[in-house]
Amino acid sequence: MLVSLSPLLLSAIFATLMWLGLFVLPWRPWSTRETISTNRFEPKRVDVGSVTEITVLIPARNEASCIQQTLTALTKQGPIASVIVIDDQSEDETKAVAQTLIENAQLPQLTIIDGEQPPEGWSGKLWALHQGLTSVKTPYVMLLDADIELAENMVATLQRKLVDNELDSVSVMASLYMGSWAEKLLLPPFIYFFKIIYPFHLANSPSSKMAAAAGGCVLMKTSRLREIGGFESLKTAIIDDCTLAKRIKDSGGNIWVGLSHDVRAVRPYETLANIWNMVARTAFTQLHYSIVLLLLCTVLMVIGYLAPVSAILAGDTVTKIWGGIALGLLCASYYPTTKYYDLPSWWCLTLPLAAALFLAMTWTSAYRYLRGERSRWKNRSYARESTE
Repeated sequence: MLVSLSPLLLSAIFATLMWLGLFVLPWRPWSTRETISTNRFEPKRVDVGSVTEITVLIPARNEASCIQQTLTALTKQGPIASVIVIDDQSEDETKAVAQTLIENAQLPQLTIIDGEQPPEGWSGKLWALHQGLTSVKTPYVMLLDADIELAENMVATLQRKLVDNELDSVSVMASLYMGSWAEKLLLPPFIYFFKIIYPFHLANSPSSKMAAAAGGCVLMKTSRLREIGGFESLKTAIIDDCTLAKRIKDSGGNIWVGLSHDVRAVRPYETLANIWNMVARTAFTQLHYSIVLLLLCTVLMVIGYLAPVSAILAGDTVTKIWGGIALGLLCASYYPTTKYYDLPSWWCLTLPLAAALFLAMTWTSAYRYLRGERSRWKNRSYARESTE
């Protein structure tokens, strides 16, 4: 006797199978096991003096509200060889704020470069880093966003990680500022979805072709960066951090990416609109500007995140059971992330709402691209025709 299966029941069953499949993946993309902290290494193993071989590059555009906190944190990292701020044609007091640390002798190794207008085909951040790289003379270079605060001795900790594991690059996904409801709703899922798309375990494995990085804080060998052609080799990249990681790995280098509470983003996003624009800047790029992938992503997101809730609310008894199982598995996959960011356990139930919003942001990104705009960030717009 054939049993009639409604579309909603089929969706709930398929969602359950999706989540079970995620949990059996050996690389565990839902976990938060790839972490690093200043407490990870014994004090005697972290040689603060080793930072004398490191130059820190900080591209800064309209960062007056954050850059002082970032630079002040660098004064607690030991005798870093050089800190170079590239003022990327800021329209605020970024340069003046940075200058105060030189005048007050808080960071005497600080140099400020007046950045030039990006040439055709370059993204602003990469052009700023390219200008700074010409002044790097040390064996190691750190790429640090102007809104990232490092805990004391974090630079030395990263350098020890790189040396002990014979790596060419170590990057850290910063703990994002989470004060408003929008930040708590959407920023942990931002990390969660990033790890689903770019599983850290695979990225860190030399035997895998997967590559990923977190561009806010990257420590790498200067020789490897120059070997791959410097920033010119990825000048058109919108997702520049993962492109950089891919270049390093393809050249035979070893990389590591992970999470840390000792690398903190100090800029608040605060509103839904700010987060929306941040995600929409790169969402369609991650889908390689493919309408087919966009539609596939939409189907999978609807079935995986929205169908379980719909099944519970609108289905019959059997459908509700399957929906409940799928929702339970969904929440279980998100739990490690909520725990990592000290959110209550029940916060896992907000993931379907967050997923719906991220899907809408992805469609916004696609709409902007089809309208002729590849990316938009910090009062700069990158047209489709001007980049690859």
